[in-house]
Amino acid sequence: MKFISSIQEGLKIALHALKTNKLRAFLTTLCIIIGITMVTVVDTVTTGMDKTFDNSMAMLGQNVVYIEKWPWDGDGVKWWEIMNRKEMEVEYAEFIESRSRYTSTVAVSANRSTTIRYKDNSAEGVGLQGSTHNFLDIQGLDMDSGRMFTESEVRSRSNVVILGQSLVSALFEQENPEGKTVRIGGQKFTVIGVLTKQGSFLGLGDSDNRVIIPITSYEKIYGLKYGLQLSIKFPDQTALEEGKYEVEGLMRQVRQLEATEENDFAMNEPDTFKEQLAGIKNGIYMGGFLLVGLSLLIGGIGIMNIMFVSVKERTKEIGIRKAVGAKSWEILAQFLIEAIVLSLLGGIIGVLIAAGFTFMIDQVFTAQMNVQVVLLAVGLCTLVGVTFGFIPAYKAAKSDPIESLRFE
Repeated sequence: MKFISSIQEGLKIALHALKTNKLRAFLTTLCIIIGITMVTVVDTVTTGMDKTFDNSMAMLGQNVVYIEKWPWDGDGVKWWEIMNRKEMEVEYAEFIESRSRYTSTVAVSANRSTTIRYKDNSAEGVGLQGSTHNFLDIQGLDMDSGRMFTESEVRSRSNVVILGQSLVSALFEQENPEGKTVRIGGQKFTVIGVLTKQGSFLGLGDSDNRVIIPITSYEKIYGLKYGLQLSIKFPDQTALEEGKYEVEGLMRQVRQLEATEENDFAMNEPDTFKEQLAGIKNGIYMGGFLLVGLSLLIGGIGIMNIMFVSVKERTKEIGIRKAVGAKSWEILAQFLIEAIVLSLLGGIIGVLIAAGFTFMIDQVFTAQMNVQVVLLAVGLCTLVGVTFGFIPAYKAAKSDPIESLRFE
C-alpha cells in the first residue's frame, strides 16, 4: 500500500508540474511527437501495402505467366533494345496451347485508355481491355451479373462489352446496365455483364474503372500492332515451375531464335511485384526508422535537460520531502514518473497526428493502422522516459536534504 500511495503521489506531483509549465512541456516533447508520428505512419503504410498487395496479386491470377514485349522489372533493362523487339502476335497463343503439356489456359489481351459514353454521361481514362473469351479464367475474375462473351462472339467480332463496377456507378446511376448500349471508339457496344468489385491495384489505380471487349472487336477499332500480352495459366505451382521453361522454349521456337540469341520477349510473373514491394518497404523502413531514431534521441536529450532544470528548480521541495520522511526511491520514482508522463504525452499526440495522416494517405494510396504499432509507440515512449529521465531522477534522489533546504 505504501508503494502504491507513493506512486500515486508522485503521479499527482508530476502532472501538476507539467500543468504549470505547459509550453515548456510541449516544446520538450516536440521531437518525441515527430518520432512517434513517423514510426506510426511508416508502419501503417507498410501494413496497408501488405494487405493491398495480397488483394492485388489475386487480380493477376494464380499460377500465371505473362509473356509480352516489355519486362515488369526494369532493373538493368536497356529500353532502346526492348523498343526494337518484335511485337507479340495472336497466333502465338494457339501455337503454345497446341504444343504445351503443362498449360491449362492461354489467353490474349491488349490494353489502352479510352472514353466510354452512355447517353449524356461519359467516363474518361477508362481501361479498355480487348481479350479472348477465356480471359476471366486466367485472372480469376468473377461476374457480378450477366455473362462473359463466348468464343463464337470473339470469332464474329461482336460488339459486346463487360463493365467494371466503377463504370456502372458513373454511367448508369440507378439503371440496370445489362442490355444497354454504350459507345466505345465511336462504335456501339451492348452491355452483357458486370464484373464483381475488385478495388485498387497496389493502392494506386482503380481496377473497377475498366471494360472488357472481344479482342477482335478491339482490333476493328484500334488494331493489334502494339501491346499484345499472352496470359498463360498452369493448373498448379508444380506445373508452373516446369511449364514456364517449356513455354520459354516454345516462344523461342515460334520467334525463330537461334540458340545463341537472347530472348526477344519478357516472361513476367506476379512474384516480380513481390520483390519490388520488398525493396520499397525496406527503403521506407530504413529511411523512416533512421529519422525516428534521430528524433527520439533528440527528444530524449531534451527530456533529460528539462528534467535537470526541473530538479534544480525544485531542490528545496526535494529537501522538504526528505526532511518529512520521503525515501530516496520515492524521490526517484517521482521524477521518473514525470519523465515518463512527459514522454507519453508526446507519444499520445504523435499517435493522434499519425491517425490523421493515415486517413489522408489511405485516400490516395494505402495505409492501415493497427493496435500493435500503438502499443509499440507507448513502449518506445516509456523506454525513452525511463532511459533519459533516470540520471536527473537519480541525482534528485541522492541529493543531501540539508543542502537542498539551504538552496535558494
